Amino acid sequence: MVQAKKIALYLLIVFVLYTIITSPARAANLVQIGFEGISSAAQGVGEFMTQLIK
Repeated sequence: MVQAKKIALYLLIVFVLYTIITSPARAANLVQIGFEGISSAAQGVGEFMTQLIK
């Protein structure tokens, strides 16, 4: 089972590197979308906590 996880991880890394090398603009766009999503989620949690305190 550990070997399967290692192989899956290596395949994921190779896929990410291939995507970055072949299409850097698209990869940058996907990273930006991901960070915007994380930022929105963190902002939502912050607003929720602020409302709990009030």
